[in-house]
Amino acid sequence: MFVSLYERLRVAFRWIVIGALGLAAFGCATSNPPAPFAAASPDYNYIVGPGDTVNIVVWRNPELSMSVPVRPDGKITAPLVEDLVAMGKDSTTLARDMEEALSKFIRDPVVTVIVTAFVGPYSEQIRVVGEAAKPQTLPYKQKMTLLDVMIAVGGITEFADGNGTTLLRTTEDNKQFNVRVGDLIKRGDVSANVEMKPGDVLIIPQSWF
Repeated sequence: MFVSLYERLRVAFRWIVIGALGLAAFGCATSNPPAPFAAASPDYNYIVGPGDTVNIVVWRNPELSMSVPVRPDGKITAPLVEDLVAMGKDSTTLARDMEEALSKFIRDPVVTVIVTAFVGPYSEQIRVVGEAAKPQTLPYKQKMTLLDVMIAVGGITEFADGNGTTLLRTTEDNKQFNVRVGDLIKRGDVSANVEMKPGDVLIIPQSWF
């Protein structure tokens, strides 16, 4: 009776292993295409978002010049200007809107806007979820790479399937790519260091083995 039970358990275990290997092979067969190495747009302009800080300089009007935060609703308030929408604009566009608003009070205003603290709009933030050491959102920066992102999140956990990481590209209708995080940070394979795009999401799965 003992031998019979042992044999049945051994056979069952063998089929479990075969099934697991089959699933792994199926997963490999249906894996996403590798992410393209180059992704950054040469004409990218930083877009202001909630949480940013902007420095407003009004030429020859120091009393109107100051640093102000972008509120959670995406607006700013400055001397003579209330509830001006800043979210979704680059610094040049925001400066022109400030000039238009101030022209009601002063003659020919000349405004310069400088972003001094960067968060960016939610649609352009890089998100890292799953088995990252410190999952978080990051502001996008021009020419930002996968390695830059992994340094910011502290790498991956010991349970991560780094080479099984999925890159979800929201700017391309949520197209999915495979990125080899494991090869990049554990083997130093620079060929795995691809460029990021605004709004990218990295999903780092847990390893089954």
